[in-house]
Amino acid sequence: MSQLLINDYLRQLDVIKKASGSQRETIVREAFKDLLKAWGRQHDLIFLAEYPLKTATRTNIAVDGALLHELRMPLGYWEAKDADDDLDAEVSKKFKKGYPQDNIIFSDDATAVLWQNRQEVLRCDMTDTEALGKLLKLFFSFERPEIAGFRAAVEQFKTDLPAVLQALRQMIERAHDANASFRQAEEKFLLHAQEAINPALTDADVREMLIQHILTDEIFAKVFDDSDFHQHNNVARELYALEGAFFTGALKKQTLKGLETYYAAIRAAAAQIGSHGEKQTFLKVIYENFYKVYNTKAADRLGVVYTPGEIVRFMIDGADWLCEKHFGKNLIDRDVDILDPATGTGTYICELLEHFRGQPKKLAHKYAHELHANEVAILPYYVANLNIESTYAAITGSYEEFPNLCFVDTLDNVGLHTAVHGTTADIFGSVSEENVARIKRQNGRRISVVIGNPPYNANQANENDNNKNREYPQIDARIKQTYIAESTAQKTKLYDMYARFFRWASDRLSENGVLAFVTNRSFIESRTFDGFRKTVAQEFADIYVVDLGGDVRANPKLSGTKHNVFGIQTGVAISFMVKKVSGTKDKRLARVHYVRRPEMETAEEKLAFLASHTMRSLDFDEVQPDKSANWVNLTNNDFDELLLLASDEVRGTIKPTLEKAIFKSYALGINTARDD
Repeated sequence: MSQLLINDYLRQLDVIKKASGSQRETIVREAFKDLLKAWGRQHDLIFLAEYPLKTATRTNIAVDGALLHELRMPLGYWEAKDADDDLDAEVSKKFKKGYPQDNIIFSDDATAVLWQNRQEVLRCDMTDTEALGKLLKLFFSFERPEIAGFRAAVEQFKTDLPAVLQALRQMIERAHDANASFRQAEEKFLLHAQEAINPALTDADVREMLIQHILTDEIFAKVFDDSDFHQHNNVARELYALEGAFFTGALKKQTLKGLETYYAAIRAAAAQIGSHGEKQTFLKVIYENFYKVYNTKAADRLGVVYTPGEIVRFMIDGADWLCEKHFGKNLIDRDVDILDPATGTGTYICELLEHFRGQPKKLAHKYAHELHANEVAILPYYVANLNIESTYAAITGSYEEFPNLCFVDTLDNVGLHTAVHGTTADIFGSVSEENVARIKRQNGRRISVVIGNPPYNANQANENDNNKNREYPQIDARIKQTYIAESTAQKTKLYDMYARFFRWASDRLSENGVLAFVTNRSFIESRTFDGFRKTVAQEFADIYVVDLGGDVRANPKLSGTKHNVFGIQTGVAISFMVKKVSGTKDKRLARVHYVRRPEMETAEEKLAFLASHTMRSLDFDEVQPDKSANWVNLTNNDFDELLLLASDEVRGTIKPTLEKAIFKSYALGINTARDD
């Protein structure tokens, strides 16, 4: 495989030089970049061009390319020079500027030079395939001690965490029995959490929140240089107070001693990351790794996975274009309130801030008043808080608390929940008075854009797991009144979490606005979702669907890890729905615009496509739904006129005139419910 990659590189280089007639660095380096990217993919490495770094003297530089581990720590770097340059002189010049010397390739059209650990280890002719292969193998086999240490620490973490958890739980149990001030603080916290998050929460849930807070405090303090982001957050303050009622510094240090290897590895790894953006990604990866070890069931139920930046940026640009196209405003403009109802680690808000870069006055107003985000789980809430506030500080140069991140279950936050008002009633509880004020403030705003990546799962993997989604009576009632009332199908899956978020967002959106979600793609063609398709066509004016495919269950030839943008089994789609006040008495059904990526396209190719195309540039097909509300796979036959095999209406009837089906009774039969 390595030899094939090098041969492909040489062929590509020859074609480029012949076609362009140029030896310039900017022309010929593309071929070597493609070689590094292809080789890196074999090692699960990500190639980033123009990678920013800070030198030892704190000056900013950018190498032509860096190959990064999933943790966003660089494996090594690459710098390209022109064929006319003196390569050795250029290397010397770069090192004087502070370029890294641990693992870096310098190349021009003729020669490649590899430096490792501050010394040149190999130099070769770019056309000597054997020598070039040896150089690249040395480059890609390099392993930073921090990476090796982190991998070992994660494995050790899996072993050590249960004992630390048991010790913490016993300690909190003793404090609950013997410490009146702790018990009082615990009861107060539980009351607020029940009002804001889930009325079914118990004191055991509060203790789990406290444990998560204790275990991750060290992580948040070390990833970013300024730990104030975490310690001064309004919800964190309440948990620090609860922790302080029983957990002294010495006791805390002794209890967490078993996880020190893990914390030390995180500190060492974080120290290697200079870029603010990569620190954010690093923190998300740490969060995912932690959560999947700490609580596998919650990770599945909450959808603990972050959205690729290519998807987020594509959605933000698309929502911006639709606001401009339909309402004559951009996302940055005043009175365009934007809400991410399931913010997770804050990716969408952070990318919105980046999208608004270069407009400081408008950005300051938007940040303070018109950007809103909700999160229901304590760990992602913390991560989102850190990411959003530190992103704003990186853009503006000054730290400001983000005042619009609410610790609340969005699907419970309902009230004056209509398309007419675009606001919701107050809910009066939360984990702190400041959080109460934030929720009330958000509920009083007219939301123009709802954007995000809501949880997807409809069912647990195994019926023995006791890991079902909780019920949401008000949202589920709205689903029954709309999606289910309009449906002809069996309805069990219509309470999928993402269907609930579609229902909530459709109601919450102002009379003029844009809903942008990336979700499971089953709503596009599933029989279960025929009522959903009918309803959204009635409630919205325009619907745009970018179908990314990747449904492994529908096509066994696909691989979740290779073809799906989230690496999951379920297909994925990005949808934009535009709500507009109708100018006529007879409101027409929505125009449905649809585009699909090729079935066998890889996830990497899909993300590259989204990164290089805007929504306004896509060639959508306008779909004409049939009478059964199908958007794709349309049929034109008399199937619906045939005698039914079985029917709910006929089932059990004793009136011969109503017996319009072959069988009067039927049952589900043997059903495993996915039980092993």
